[in-house]
Parts: sequence; structure tokens; C-alpha cells
Amino acid sequence: MTVLVAPDPDWPRQAERAIADWTAKIPGLLAVHHVGSTAVQGLPAKPVIDLLPVFASEAAASQSRPAVEAMGYEWLGNYGLPGRYYCRQSDPDTGLRIVQAHGYVMGDARIAGYLAFRDALRQNGPLRAAYTAEKARCAARHPEGGAAYGQCKSGWIARAETVALARAE
Repeated sequence: MTVLVAPDPDWPRQAERAIADWTAKIPGLLAVHHVGSTAVQGLPAKPVIDLLPVFASEAAASQSRPAVEAMGYEWLGNYGLPGRYYCRQSDPDTGLRIVQAHGYVMGDARIAGYLAFRDALRQNGPLRAAYTAEKARCAARHPEGGAAYGQCKSGWIARAETVALARAE
């Protein structure tokens, strides 16, 4: 279900705790970034922390699976995006997803895209407002959430990310 909620001032602290866990327990990481809507102050979002783990190598990413699963994450592999290492963590009591990680190996162009889009949203109020409207439109159109909701907003995100990457150069 697509449930957008008001911004929660605790999201950055939740992300910091998850990042600290990843950093302490997963070898072969170069960085872990907080990305997605919960990383942007004032942006409504699904209450799921998005992380971007950056691995030193393909071997490090592949070999991280047992440690990631030991932290309580479900390992889903590329989950439809070649080169991605996707996993998610759900609250054991409610079953609701609380963290999802989109891991990539250093040098993958998608890393720069995630970071440029996040930073553009952080710095540009009109862009945040436009993205909020797009998310609301897609949530209303796809209340079941999931892939349909993501696909609905993907074109908008791709255009905004292209502009953000061009400005970051």
C-alpha cells in the first residue's frame, strides 16, 4: 500500500542507526548514504528509510549476503535492476518495511544519480514541491503501492535526476 506520511524529524536518526549497523557489520563497504525521500527534510514520504551502500567490489557485494541477512534483512539480489544488490528489513512485530538498501559497486553511475537527486531536492524548494505533487498524484493513482507506484513516478524522477546530474558537473 502506498502510504505517504508527513515528514518525521526522526528519519535522519533512524538512518544514522542503520548506517552505523551496516558500517560495523558489513565488510567491503566504502560508504553508506541515506537517500530517498526520508533523506530530505520537509518531504512527505513512505516511512521507509532508503540506504545506498557502496561496495568496493562485486566480490565484496556478493559476499556480504550472510552478514546482511544476519542483520535481519531479506536479500533480494538485483530485484529487476542488474548491478543492484537490493535488500529490505521489516519490523518483526508489524511486518511493515522499515529499511530498504539499494547497494551498488563503486563506479556504478546510479550512485551519482541517487546522490545528485537527493541533493537537488535538499537544495531546491520548488523541486521538492513538484516532487511532493508527483508523489501524491501517483499515490492516488496507485493506492496499492508497490511497483505501479514506483513506475508512475519513475519518469519524473529520471528527468529531475538528469537535470541534477548536469548541474552537479
